[in-house]
Amino acid sequence: MRIHRLSISIALLTALLGLSIACSKKPSDDTIAKDIQDKIAVDPDTKDSPVTVAAKDGKVTLTGKVKTPVAQQKVEQIAREEPGAGGVDDETAVQQDATAAPAPAAQAMAPPPPVEKPKPQPIVVPSGTTLTVRVGQALSSKTSQSGQTFLATLAQPVSVGGRTAIPAGATVSGTVVTAKSKGKIKGEGELTLALTSVTLKGQTYNIQTGVLDQTVKGKGKRTAVATGGGAAGGALIGGIAGGGKGAGIGALVGAGAGLVGGALTGNQQIEIPAESALSFRMSAPLTLPPPAE
Repeated sequence: MRIHRLSISIALLTALLGLSIACSKKPSDDTIAKDIQDKIAVDPDTKDSPVTVAAKDGKVTLTGKVKTPVAQQKVEQIAREEPGAGGVDDETAVQQDATAAPAPAAQAMAPPPPVEKPKPQPIVVPSGTTLTVRVGQALSSKTSQSGQTFLATLAQPVSVGGRTAIPAGATVSGTVVTAKSKGKIKGEGELTLALTSVTLKGQTYNIQTGVLDQTVKGKGKRTAVATGGGAAGGALIGGIAGGGKGAGIGALVGAGAGLVGGALTGNQQIEIPAESALSFRMSAPLTLPPPAE
C-alpha cells in the first residue's frame, strides 16, 4: 500500500515538473515578433511588403503596407501559425498602385473639356457699298493727267452688321482714269475718277469702284455723268448725283464745287476743288481682318 502511494506521488511530481519546464520554454514576445518578421522577409509573396511586427503577451500586431491582397493574407497566415502567438491583430493596408487606372467613379467626376470659343470671322464690305470721300487736292480736266494718283479721306464711316468696318477719316487713294482738256471750239473736256485702295491701321487694301465720269462738250453745253446719269448745264457739282455704274458726285461738295470756266466763251473745263466730297460705289466686295477683341 505504501509503495502504491509512493508511485502516485512520484507520478504527480513528474507531471508538475514537466509542466513547469514546458511553461519556462514558452517563447518571449521579442522572439515571436522577430521570428514572424524573418518569415515575412523571405516568403516570395510577402518579401516586398514593408510590414512591422509587434508582440505583447503573445498577441501579435501587424502594421504597414502590403503590395497585394494575396500578400496581406499570407502575412496574417504566417503570424497565426507562429508558435507562442496568442492572437493576431492585422492592421496592414494594401498599397495603391500609382499607375493604375482611376476608378469609374473618379472618371465620372473629371471636369469636362474646355469649350473653344468660335474664331472671329473676317469683315466683308459688300459690293454696292457707297464710299463718300473728300479729295485732298484740286482735280481738273485741264491740269490733271491720266494715271495720276490722288488722296482723299473717308467722309462717312462704313458699317457692316452694326459694326464700323471703315472709320471716317481713313485714308483713301484714287486715280485719274481719264483727263482731257476741252478745246476752244471743238472737242469735249473729260475727267474720269476711280478709287483704288483704302488704308486701315497701317495696312493698305485694294478696292474696286465704279468710275465718276464728267464731260463738257459743245459750245457751253456741260454734262456731269456717271456713265448714264447727268444734269443740266450750269448745275453745281454739289447738286449732281449719278447712276449707271454706281458712281456719282456726293451731295456734300457745296456751292463752290461747280463746273467753272468761261461760260460765254465756250472754254469751260471740269474742275473739282480740294475738300470736295465725291461718292463712289464699290463694284467688288472688300474683305477685312476680324475686329480685335
